[in-house]
Parts: sequence; structure tokens; C-alpha cells
Amino acid sequence: MTEALIPDTYSSEPAVDIADVMQKLAEHKGCGTEGGSGKASCGSSAGPADMPEEIWEKVKNHPCYSEEAHHHYARMHVAVAPACNIQCNYCNRKYDCANESRPGVVSERLTPEQASKKVLAVASTIPQMTVLGIAGPGDPLANPGKTFETFRLISEVAPDIKLCLSTNGLALPDWVDEIAKYKVDHVTITINMVDPEVGQHIYPWIFWENKRLQGYEAAKILTERQLLGLEMLTERGILAKINSVMIPGINDKHLVEVNKAVKSRGAFLHNIMPLISAPEHGTVFGLNGQRGPTAQELKALQDECEGDMNMMRHCRQCRADAVGLLGEDRSAEFTTDKIMAMEVNYDAEGRKAYQQAVEAERQAKVEAKKSELDGLDAAGDMKILVAVATKGHGIINEHFGHAKEFQIYELSAKGAKFVGHRRVDLYCKGGYGEEDALDTVIKAINDCHAVFVAKIGGCPKADLTAAGIEPIDAYAHEFIEQSALAWFKGYLAKVEAGEIVHTERGDAAIRQGALLSQAS
Repeated sequence: MTEALIPDTYSSEPAVDIADVMQKLAEHKGCGTEGGSGKASCGSSAGPADMPEEIWEKVKNHPCYSEEAHHHYARMHVAVAPACNIQCNYCNRKYDCANESRPGVVSERLTPEQASKKVLAVASTIPQMTVLGIAGPGDPLANPGKTFETFRLISEVAPDIKLCLSTNGLALPDWVDEIAKYKVDHVTITINMVDPEVGQHIYPWIFWENKRLQGYEAAKILTERQLLGLEMLTERGILAKINSVMIPGINDKHLVEVNKAVKSRGAFLHNIMPLISAPEHGTVFGLNGQRGPTAQELKALQDECEGDMNMMRHCRQCRADAVGLLGEDRSAEFTTDKIMAMEVNYDAEGRKAYQQAVEAERQAKVEAKKSELDGLDAAGDMKILVAVATKGHGIINEHFGHAKEFQIYELSAKGAKFVGHRRVDLYCKGGYGEEDALDTVIKAINDCHAVFVAKIGGCPKADLTAAGIEPIDAYAHEFIEQSALAWFKGYLAKVEAGEIVHTERGDAAIRQGALLSQAS
């Protein structure tokens, strides 16, 4: 610990009622499903009926901890922590790199004072911004002075904003008391292994007790510190989300054991993310040709782990200076030059009123989904995937050609369940469609039965249909889940009437449109 502690501003006593709740969750071996009932006790897709009120208040408007909230609420990261105490083979912290969207990348590094001004500017411009996170570009706890000074400044002027940090966990046990003191209620720990034999292939070195350690010894210390830190957070009632990077051939099978280990220590949520690996990123894995998982491989692993613990599936692997809703980046609107020239009027009451309107929209979405749940018994054990083009707010509001990603929902007798997103190449450029880009879009969503869009042109519509993916623009600017379920009920009716044959979709599957007579 080379940086001085920040003066004590807040009481270090944790909220006892939250700690009691979290301890019970830990005794239940974490947040997840109970027995074989499938009933969620907490998690990104859960609602107020699924968890204690105290926990719901912490997560209801946090876009990372609540899948539903991410449609409506924004977050921001401030890049005040440049140093790191470990090296990961998938990481290359880049400065002034505006065209890459991945962790560790920033365009500007900020002082705590600049960060505080930026938070106020963003919160005044984007009143649905509810969460401030410090996630780098290094590790916040390798830069404790800058990290906690930033939290102190923001807490004094904007106490309504939730505070988060994301850490590799090596220094976490040393700073849990400080985290509690500054009322940082949400901590993300990146845990990629609980076996040093695996970890030595992910981490070239760690810097520990003024020494650089490598190999098995380094990985052993790292995993011990990570799990100890997680236990300490749980004891203090601080919600912990675990990030794990899925690296095929290295830790993909092992992440099932990671999932069990973090659940048993009271983790709230597990986020298994795909390795981002390309030579131009300059990472070890990018340069040695290590591939990332396919979307289908990632979903299969998430599905396997979900039986033990609820999964976060809506992560966008944000930059360390991200601003806005998950999946969008408005950081260019808030450069240091711009915010320092701003006259910021932080209107806490105005923000509160705006967020009340957001909650009303959110509740309307929930009620709309409920209205479509009746009549799904005919689905039996059928599950199908659909893709959705959306700009956010839980609405089908994006043109097919303008979509940079598609949100994926699983439809079944239980309703509509968000299961992930697929990044794609932009199809429409300068008013013209790119056929090569369309091929990549079809490949990205080829396990889906349908794609919902606000608008779509004739050529891509024909190509999607030929690929067995039904393009649907009849529900433009309506709620995603309500629309998907309404379409699904029509699909079930056609299957029951014998008009179509339901076929499981895989990479080469052919779906709807085959007449029963042709199949027989």
C-alpha cells in the first residue's frame, strides 16, 4: 500500500440488516436457484418478489446487476486508476484509443477532481445515469488514493449516485473496510480460475509485496486473495458480481468449478464473458492466435452454470471510460475540455422526477409482458431463440441495417428470457446494404427463428427468409417481450394447426415454412 488513506468521512459500520441477508445467502451457497424448482432467489433477471427489499433497493436501477434495469438506466466509468498489479494475457491497457470497445481502453485519464466534475456533468445531462464505476484502465485498488478520493468527492455532491468498483481482487482484502466506509455497495471481481494450474496460463505475473511473482506461485496467491476478498465483502453485506473471461481450451471447462466456488462464498451474480482476442489489440492471446468462444459456446456454458447460480448475460464488456446505457458510448460528448467549460447545475430533484418517469415506463413494460403470458401452455418444453434490434428502453426501435448488435431472447412456456447479445457488422452504410456484412449478420443469429426490427429492406428480408430466419417488422416501437410472446403464441398456433413444422435451429437448421405434408 503505497498511497495514503483518505480521511475518514463516513462511518465504517456496515448496514447490519443487509449483512444478515447476505450471510443467509452465503449459507444458502450464494444467490441462485433453490433445489430443482428453478425459482430465482436473486440475479440479473429477478424482480422485487425474488429477493429481500433491502437487496432490491440496491439493484433495481443498477444496469449491471439487473437485466431489466439495463434497458432504462445508464452508468458511467471514470478512468482515474492507470496502474495495475497483475498482467493478464487478454489485457492491453490502451490510452487514446477511441475506436476500440473493450475493458482497459480509455481516451482520457482523469484526476479525481476532473472525474467529479465529469460525473456531475453526465448526471445532469443524462438523468437516468444512476451508477458510477471505477474500472481502470488499471486496477482501482492498485490506485487506492485516486479511487477513494474520487468516491469521496462524488458522495459529497451527488449522494444519490450508486458507487461501484471493479477489481482483479489481488489487493481486495486490504481495502474491504475502506470500500464499506465509502458505501461502495457493488464490487465486481474478475475471477478466471480457482486452480493455479489453470491460472498460470492466464496470468504471466503479479506484483505482490514489492515482488514480481510468476507461474503457479503467482496464480496461487491471486486465487487465494480473490476468494478471501469475496468472503469479506459478503460478510459486510456488499454485493459482489464475479466476472470470468471464457478462454476456449484454457478455462472454459474449469469455469463450472469457478461458478461453484464463488456461489459458495456468497457472490450475487456471475458474468461469464467471451474472450476478446484480435492481433490488433496487442494482447498475448491476440498475438498467439488464441480464439474466443462462439456465441453458441458461450450460451451453452452460461446455461450449464445457471443451474447453480444466476448469470449476467447482458454485459457489454465496457471501456474504462464508458458513458450511457449498456451497449452505447457517449463518452465523446464529455471530454475533459468540454466538461471543464460547462456550467453544471446538479438538480437532484429533477433527476429524481425523471427517474420516477423511467420507473413508470419500466412498470408498463412489465405489465405488458404479463398480459402475454397466458396461453403459452401449448409450448410444452419447446424453446426457441429470437433476435431483436433495439436502441434500448426495452423497445423494438432499431432499423435492421443500422443494428450493431442484436439482443437474443429465449421464448418458452415460461415467457421471454434475455439470454445474450450478438455484435454484428453494420449492414447499411451510406444508404447501401453490404452483402458481405449481411452474411456475418445471418451467421451471428443463425440459431434464431426470427428477428424483430423497426424496419427492414426488401433484399435483407429475402435473404433472412431464405436462411430460415423470419424477419418481423410488425411490432415496431413496441415492447420487446410483449411482442415476442405475442408472435410466439401465433407460431405455436400454426404448429398446432399443422401449418408449419417446428424444427430445432442449429448452424445449418431449416426452420419455419416447411409444410407438414412436405415433411412427411
